[in-house]
Amino acid sequence: MTKRSPFKYFKSSPEIIRLAVMLYVRFPLSLRNVEDLLHERGIDVSHETVRFWWNRFGPMFASEIRRRRVQQLRAFSPWQWHVDEVFVKINGERHYLWRAVDHEGEVLESVVTKRRNKRAALKMLRKLMRGYGQPEVLVTDRFASYKAALREIGCEDRQACGRWLNNRVENSHLPFRRRERAMQRFRRMRSLQKFVAVHSSVFNHFNQDRGLSKRDHFKLKRTAALAEWRGQ
Repeated sequence: MTKRSPFKYFKSSPEIIRLAVMLYVRFPLSLRNVEDLLHERGIDVSHETVRFWWNRFGPMFASEIRRRRVQQLRAFSPWQWHVDEVFVKINGERHYLWRAVDHEGEVLESVVTKRRNKRAALKMLRKLMRGYGQPEVLVTDRFASYKAALREIGCEDRQACGRWLNNRVENSHLPFRRRERAMQRFRRMRSLQKFVAVHSSVFNHFNQDRGLSKRDHFKLKRTAALAEWRGQ
């Protein structure tokens, strides 16, 4: 049975929809910024249309990227992960965004919780290990809830703590913080969870480690990532 195209009843082409979603998620732009950029390219859509496209197709694009990358990551031994949490404000209330990255900066998982305790740490770690298995080393800060959660899972001996060991995940928070300022914070916990899931997948797809590659290699990888995005 032929699968129906998700773009079937839309007047705009899939290429334009993919471009709009990529601009909004990948770069720290507002909806109106994306509207203006598309207008310069002769595409007349409102910022509310961009909002609808992002909500409708963003999770679908992210799931396609995540499915391919998880299959690739499972082929390699999960050597070292870094886990950390940052606070975010939702309607003036403090929530916590837990994020895990591997030793190369690949974002593995993002979870939003209302509390910063053992139960929240368990939720994050169990979801992470359910998708990727168990690492050889799990780098965290000295927050006691990590140790308690890892003890319950049976991975306490794999925890590593140190003053600068977790810089990898600390630096990975920066793209999200820039995006948060552009969006003028979030208004619902569910919308934040949805956005960070899509943002992390798109970030992984286009993150080519510019500082670690020669210019020619970087250009080839960037072109391949963009071609893959357009042809999903």
